[in-house]
Amino acid sequence: MLTHCVFFWLKEHLDPSEEATFRRGLGSLTRITGVVQASAGAPAATDRPVVDRSYSYGLMVRFEDQAAHDAYQIDPIHKEFLATCGSLWKRVLVYDFVDF
Repeated sequence: MLTHCVFFWLKEHLDPSEEATFRRGLGSLTRITGVVQASAGAPAATDRPVVDRSYSYGLMVRFEDQAAHDAYQIDPIHKEFLATCGSLWKRVLVYDFVDF
């Protein structure tokens, strides 16, 4: 299994409709063919020194293998998300890992 974790820092002062567009787009990524499991959301209210809650939204997507991940990256839904929502964030950080 390959787990793809993405963290987004949205630009300040987005209006509610822009943030709603981002949330819809983020949700659409969870329905791409090849996704085994996925979730998206805002930082949890956990407050410990080791927890980074500075991001706006996170996405976790699991795939059977690298090939499914690679297909996800070029899927039209993913490309539409980037085209529609890419201007709404100021930073994105990705962590990918494989199960052992």
